[in-house]
Amino acid sequence: VQLQASGGGLVQAGGSLRLSCAASGRAVSNNGMGWFRQGAWKEREFVGGINWRGGTAIYADSVKGRFTVSRDYAKNTVYLQMSSLKPEDTATYFCAASLTPYAGTDTGRYRYWGQGTQVTVSS
Repeated sequence: VQLQASGGGLVQAGGSLRLSCAASGRAVSNNGMGWFRQGAWKEREFVGGINWRGGTAIYADSVKGRFTVSRDYAKNTVYLQMSSLKPEDTATYFCAASLTPYAGTDTGRYRYWGQGTQVTVSS
């Protein structure tokens, strides 16, 4: 499985962005999918994730109510819709595919990772 993240950019605080994670190689419909981010001098942290068919989503407390994870099975793509962005959301965002049908907060459950897309939120 190859994952390609895109959609990052520079946005003002309060703005919105939608990140996409396109999977290729095989379908990821049976995999939990996650989004993580890593800011400068920080550890990679969980942002949100979505389970396989049925698409139950989970979120970090820091983004709950502002970010939404969704998936399009036909396009083999997962999205991260980000709203009410804050400067502290600035980071490189990574998508990942779990070995299991369920997303989770731990990086260890994810086998496949995208290359990351930069999100910068100006104040």
